[in-house]
Amino acid sequence: MMAANLSLKHLVRKPKKETTAKAPALIMLHGYGSDENDLFSFAEELPDELFIISAKAPFRMQPFGNAWYAIHWDSTDGKFSDDQQAIESRELIKKFIDEVVDNYPVDPENINLLGFSQGSILSYAVALSYPEKVKNVVALSGYINEAILKEGFENNDFSQLKFYCSHGSQDQVIPVEWARKTKPFLDKLQIENSYSEFPVGHGVAPQNFWEFREWLATRI
Repeated sequence: MMAANLSLKHLVRKPKKETTAKAPALIMLHGYGSDENDLFSFAEELPDELFIISAKAPFRMQPFGNAWYAIHWDSTDGKFSDDQQAIESRELIKKFIDEVVDNYPVDPENINLLGFSQGSILSYAVALSYPEKVKNVVALSGYINEAILKEGFENNDFSQLKFYCSHGSQDQVIPVEWARKTKPFLDKLQIENSYSEFPVGHGVAPQNFWEFREWLATRI
């Protein structure tokens, strides 16, 4: 299927099961330095009824790859994320979700996000800032950056929102300690969530994949 000309370049996998009903959508958000092909490699193994859209981050990197926001690896003041760019990407993803609903045969009440690393951080930001637009989030190897959440987000209605969160206990890129703050944060907001750790680095272990696939399949 040809991808529509939306704000973000993307790949599409139509549902394998033909139906007249609008399909649940899964929007994939890749990590820093990657592109839309990365998570899309999971697509064939995910539930057949999903309409899968893998988006490409807007900021081009050299010599290749893309990012949702810049990272300043040499930062000494702890400000290594370009939060302003991250907020711009949060708003761009929100707009992209609306465009997906307008241009593809998907159910606006069943929009799901799957993010890895930076894509996971943005998934948290979009869902917590605009929970009316997202049903389920699979957040892999990320954390909640409160600085990029919409002001007043804690007053949102989160009753329909659910999170699957996971992290590698040996992650050398995003410390597992940051990820461990996720569950208490979501619990405080009374958001249904689960958190798992796997004995790997900054990546997705096979058992992690099967676990989130099962989690997603029972909630779409």
